[in-house]
Amino acid sequence: MQSNSDITPLIIDAISDKKGKKTVVVDLSSLDSASASKLIICQGNSTSQVAAIADSVREKLNLECGVKPFNYEGYKNCQWIVIDYGYIMVHVFLPEVREFYSLESLWEDAPIEYIEDTD
Repeated sequence: MQSNSDITPLIIDAISDKKGKKTVVVDLSSLDSASASKLIICQGNSTSQVAAIADSVREKLNLECGVKPFNYEGYKNCQWIVIDYGYIMVHVFLPEVREFYSLESLWEDAPIEYIEDTD
C-alpha cells in the first residue's frame, strides 16, 4: 500500500486513463491561506466524461492504495466534480465551467505544473 504522499501520480494516471485534458497540479503548500496542499485540475468534454474521470480517480486510489476520499460533490450535474483527499483536492470540469471559475488564476501566486495531454 502506498502512502498518501504518493497519490499525485496515481491521480494523474487515472485522469489520463479516461482522456482527461489540460491537467494541472497547483502547489499550495507554501500558502498559509490554502486549505489543501495541492489542487489537481482537469477537464472532460462532456458530463459523462467528467463523471468517468472522477470515477477513475476514486477507483484507482481505492484499488491501488486503499485511499478513499473524505468527500466528493458534483455528480448531480457532472459539470464540476470535486474530490477531497484532505491535502489534495481534485477538480474535474467541463471546459466552459472551468473557464468561468478559473481556479488557476485564483491561485496564480502558487507554482503550477502543466501535465502533457496523452492521446
